[in-house]
Amino acid sequence: MSPPIVTRRGAQQAKIQTRAMVKSKSTAGGTTAATAAGMFGGSGNSSSSGNSSSSGNSSTNVGDQRKAGKPSTALLEAKRRARNMLKNQGNATAMQETVTDIFQNAMNAKGLVQRPTALIYDETMSQHCCLWDKEHYECPERFTRVLERCRELNLVERCNQLPSRAATKEEILRLHTEEHFERLKQTAGIRDDERMEELSSRYDSIYIHPSTFELSLLATGSTIELVDQLIAGKAQNGMAIIRPPGHHAMKAEFNGYCFFNNVALAAQHALDVHKLQRILIIDYDVHHGQGTQRFFYNDPRVVYFSIHRFEYGSFWPHLKESDYHAIGSGPGTGYNFNVPLNSIGMTNGDYLAIFQQLLLPVALEYQPELIIVSAGYDAALGCPEGEMEVTPACYPHLLNPLLRLADSRVAVVLEGGYCLDSLAEGAALTLRSLLGDPCPPLVEPLALPRPELAKALLSCICLHRPHWRCLQLQRTYEVTEMADLYRDCEGDSGSGSDLHQIMRIWIGGPPPVDRYPTRDTAIPLPAEKKVRNLARLQVLRTETKLSIPPIRVCYAYDPQMLEHSNLHDPGHPEQPSRIRHIHKMHEEYALLARMKQLPAGRTATTDEVCLAHTRSHVNSVRRLLGRDPEELQQLGASYNSVYLHPRTFDCATLAAGSVLQAVESVLRGESRSGICNVRPPGHHAEPDQPHGFCIFNNVAIAAQYAIRDFGLERVLIVDWDVHHGNGTQHIFESNPKVLYISVHRYEHGTFFPKGPDGNYDVVGKGAGRGFNVNIPWNKKGMGDLEYALAFQQLIMPIAYEFNPQLVLVSAGFDAAIGDPLGGCKVTPEGYGLLTHWLSALAGGRIIICLEGGYNVNSISYAMTMCTKTLLGDPVPTPQLGAQALQKPATVAFQSCVETLRACLQLQARHWKSLEFVGCQRLPLEPLVGENNNEDFLTASLRQLNISSDSVRRTTGGAEGDRTDCGEERPSGSKPKVKVKTLTEYMAEHKEALEQNEMFAVYPLKTCPHLSQLLPEEAPLTINTNAACSGCNSLAENWVCLSCRTVACGRYVNEHMQMHSLGSDHPLALSLSDLSVWCYACSAYLDHPRLYAFLNAAHVDKFQEPMAWTYACQRRADGCYGLGPDGQDQDDDCIPGGAGSICIQLERNNNDSN
Repeated sequence: MSPPIVTRRGAQQAKIQTRAMVKSKSTAGGTTAATAAGMFGGSGNSSSSGNSSSSGNSSTNVGDQRKAGKPSTALLEAKRRARNMLKNQGNATAMQETVTDIFQNAMNAKGLVQRPTALIYDETMSQHCCLWDKEHYECPERFTRVLERCRELNLVERCNQLPSRAATKEEILRLHTEEHFERLKQTAGIRDDERMEELSSRYDSIYIHPSTFELSLLATGSTIELVDQLIAGKAQNGMAIIRPPGHHAMKAEFNGYCFFNNVALAAQHALDVHKLQRILIIDYDVHHGQGTQRFFYNDPRVVYFSIHRFEYGSFWPHLKESDYHAIGSGPGTGYNFNVPLNSIGMTNGDYLAIFQQLLLPVALEYQPELIIVSAGYDAALGCPEGEMEVTPACYPHLLNPLLRLADSRVAVVLEGGYCLDSLAEGAALTLRSLLGDPCPPLVEPLALPRPELAKALLSCICLHRPHWRCLQLQRTYEVTEMADLYRDCEGDSGSGSDLHQIMRIWIGGPPPVDRYPTRDTAIPLPAEKKVRNLARLQVLRTETKLSIPPIRVCYAYDPQMLEHSNLHDPGHPEQPSRIRHIHKMHEEYALLARMKQLPAGRTATTDEVCLAHTRSHVNSVRRLLGRDPEELQQLGASYNSVYLHPRTFDCATLAAGSVLQAVESVLRGESRSGICNVRPPGHHAEPDQPHGFCIFNNVAIAAQYAIRDFGLERVLIVDWDVHHGNGTQHIFESNPKVLYISVHRYEHGTFFPKGPDGNYDVVGKGAGRGFNVNIPWNKKGMGDLEYALAFQQLIMPIAYEFNPQLVLVSAGFDAAIGDPLGGCKVTPEGYGLLTHWLSALAGGRIIICLEGGYNVNSISYAMTMCTKTLLGDPVPTPQLGAQALQKPATVAFQSCVETLRACLQLQARHWKSLEFVGCQRLPLEPLVGENNNEDFLTASLRQLNISSDSVRRTTGGAEGDRTDCGEERPSGSKPKVKVKTLTEYMAEHKEALEQNEMFAVYPLKTCPHLSQLLPEEAPLTINTNAACSGCNSLAENWVCLSCRTVACGRYVNEHMQMHSLGSDHPLALSLSDLSVWCYACSAYLDHPRLYAFLNAAHVDKFQEPMAWTYACQRRADGCYGLGPDGQDQDDDCIPGGAGSICIQLERNNNDSN
């Protein structure tokens, strides 16, 4: 066997030899083709069989020619260029860069079989409890109930149980301070409850037990041990059922039931000891894991992704850094993700949307080497802390798509969860998923993502968009579009609904205290709600199907299908060797013995075939039996891309019958899934005629059979053959029981089967309208990244909303890398990943049916990876290539984005789960404001980065509101987006500015009402988070500079305007952007006399003094003249400095607030 890799120099030498052969006077043409086929194992292998000996003879002849003949001019020229290239390189080793075999990952997977799932826990962890509050939520039952449920489901004995161990002091000090460690150590064994309660009161949401130190070490050490086992390859994945939890623990502070940060310490251990470079931490605990975030905020080696209840900071832990704008800093910019949930009652649909639209695309692009899940179950139904409604059965669906990333190294670590029933069920079903059991079907219909979730998710995508290629699907708009919209529509809220507006609202929590409550901290749900939740949980537990068929995969193959062949063109792409090679590779990978091989000889009856075809079509194919080959050739030529054989009818009915046999095995509960290695293919076959190598439509017949004989109401067909399945589409275009989704090469209708039927706007007819989804590629070269995006952004959301009872895959592998017809680049492991994602549907009832694919190597490896995936084996994660992602986007990727945008926008009309992602446009250059409920244009332009030295007045914006939650670490960084300066922005929009279309307002240089202000009486601080005195609104408030009254602006409840009119106090300062408005003059104002007031607010908002930006000299007493310069006579003192512009925007020119 040839080595799997070749050097670049070797490839160049082969190319030189090939060029020499072209110029040779002998029969070099045929030799070149043979040599090329031998080098790349591509279309040559798939177009003919039994030619290896002739290829070898050709190679020998070439060698003889090189010895006997004189070197050609082409060969000499090629050598000269190669020598010059080497000389210019100056580094010969660079020419030895290796090129990996395109099937190397699939070859490496041969020996990979499902490894055990590790489980680690320690019974002593139930000792940790609150001695002075028996009703405390963080109770031992959280631990014991989880283990009880796992044992009830016989999960514990199926795992590889690891011995627990305590973390060493050295391991703890990797992230925590020594003082932090010693402080907890000093509590070990202390039985003085009063003293321990007093110590606990110094920390937020903490109690300390005599065993807390020991058990905290045990929890951390067990987490590290689990990670060690995964990295060493001794387990495929694993779960740590531990307590106390850890994700709130900070460097030197106990917090939120947490003492040592288990997950963060395990991640740091993997970085330091195992030298990993990419770790993904997913935290779906309902509370933000601020401790974990802070440890890695500057580190690009760790992506931290948190989904948590936020409610604009009013939910614990009440931190601004928990909002979506906290994306990391320094080298870690773009690697921190927060998805803040701003309302209670979020459901399965909300969490699935987050995973599909954001987490999974980022995870696939990031290519983590290890995934750690901070698994809190306090977002589960019934939890009094979270008040969310995620059902326990949903957690396997969240975990499942991650299990084939990071080479399957996934560690789940228990965090929170305070409804014992949903906690135990959710954690047990998570462990069940790690063991490879199918995701249980969701009992309740999937609720659509809530508007609050859509806003937060789109804002998060918007801010991370510059850092991730996978987040480019939403269309964008320029900030001037919003200005035009408000000018033309006068702020009509119904206009421009597709323009997503970035707004940060901060409410916050109670002020800090010196001592925290230690008793009666549990706030139970109302009794009637608790009863209702428990009843609902009981119904869900009863109706969730957890039974597993005894056979994991059934396999359909019949050698008689080899008889169908082209008698007049032995090199025809659709040849018998396709299924023979697939079968042989399954045998080489020892897969056949692990599957149930269905009996051969099952043919589809005429009635069964007529489920999808007309009887006249069936009879016309039956009449081919015994026909003369010449007559068959003429008859085949009358169809589009069809050849016929005397045994075509027998082979076609065998192919259809084999698929029906797999359907029977799966739907009768004998097998979980099926692999159908069949031919001739079927998805082009029309109801009344053969088409495109296809005779009978195997998958369409199987879908109709499942509906008729097994009473199914919802069947999903996913067709990833590179050619559009025109036949399947036409058969089901009016049938709402079958959802047909095809992703195919289209080339604007010029790629086979040609015509408009495969375009994205063909969505079905009549009752079937919306149940036909086409994803047409208009460029060649689509690979794993493009297909993964199509699946996560479009196919999986639609599929989950449809909730199929059976999944059939028209698995053509002609989009595979190396296929001579497809021109795409999907790898075998890429197909394995797509199969794994689809297996989460329908309780794992999925059947893979071969369609096209014409490179026997490609289809053999691809089908084998699909089979290994269904058997539970780890399959290598598709390698997207970090270097490729750093380069400009390929033409294929850009075309992919265009296609998906068009599909999303159209399909959103039929599938509500796509509404927010398909219809909303994001600002091209988001600038995040705070406490701003005005229009987004105002928020954006108020925060332009003014870089001129003469204009350094900070009134909020990106710099003033930046969150830095971590320590600097020396690492590489992603490229940052350049923020435009004011000068650059104005230059770009000069014409709009000159025509008064920018809503730019020059503040007045002076105002007669300034005399009412006495700077010496300015307060030392102004609370910028104060609520309106009239309505308690925190949305957009102002403070009266005369009497310090705080009231809301005119676009909330107009309380400040009413206060100004009633009290004759005209001057007010915005707590949002620190601008000053004079009601009497109806204008903004900027003057040195205002500095004392502005500075007081600035210090409160940004914790630093405001820069002095006026041209005149600053006075200690703050008293300035009322002239435009603050000194009455000096005309050179211009507020803001010479040539500066203070940008303020308003809905009209009469009033601001």
